[in-house]
Amino acid sequence: MDTFRHDGLRLAYLDTGPRDGRPVLLVHGFASSMKFNWIDPGWVTTLEGAGFRVLAFDHRGHGDSDKPHDPDAYYPRTMVADAFAFLDHVGVEQAVFFGYSMGARVSAFAALDAPERVERLVLGGLGSGLVEGVGDWDPIAGALLAPSLDDVANERGRMFRAFADRTRSDRLALAACIRTSRDELTPEEVARIRQPTLIGVGTADDIAGSGEALAAMMPNARSFAIERRDHMLAVGDRTFKAAVLDFLAEAD
Repeated sequence: MDTFRHDGLRLAYLDTGPRDGRPVLLVHGFASSMKFNWIDPGWVTTLEGAGFRVLAFDHRGHGDSDKPHDPDAYYPRTMVADAFAFLDHVGVEQAVFFGYSMGARVSAFAALDAPERVERLVLGGLGSGLVEGVGDWDPIAGALLAPSLDDVANERGRMFRAFADRTRSDRLALAACIRTSRDELTPEEVARIRQPTLIGVGTADDIAGSGEALAAMMPNARSFAIERRDHMLAVGDRTFKAAVLDFLAEAD
């Protein structure tokens, strides 16, 4: 596994596809990793096959990267800095940012902080929740810290705890991350994101909020409904893959 260092942490990454291909940076979601968010659902193969240079990394606290237990390590702009440090490490000045869920939040912050480095955006699994919030996630932190899944009653908490157990994640790091990674943007800030943007949200997703509502706040965005998919299943949907490839082809 290739790694780079930033902010005192060792972060794992993937850099594949043609060196002269258009770079796409994949930014995974909370409690996931580049393996579970991008490799296993077929995104890396899909994008690489379409001629893109595919870049992905494991967020701090996730996958094969270092896992601090301090909540102050996980604010969105801190993770944005990791993303830009990764691009610097592989010598890429500008990329498409494709984020899912928490990764979509990080990508939106990146587009505001350094718009010249973000060619265009794909935001998956996050709609109006970027502005309005995504509900009470304190039970998820509690679920992650519970002795076992049997001790968790909250439905959303059980979902994330089961996923964390299946992926053998560091639950203390994830509990720290969920406490500080949910900063929201204001409608005025979202309106300043001028990059072409595709927002993909599952029609059965009860976490993301409305993709249509978020697109309406942005000057150059449109939404795509991922039919009959919830938050966990939408990411690998074949219709979403086709929509993303069509969206990226518009810039060719």
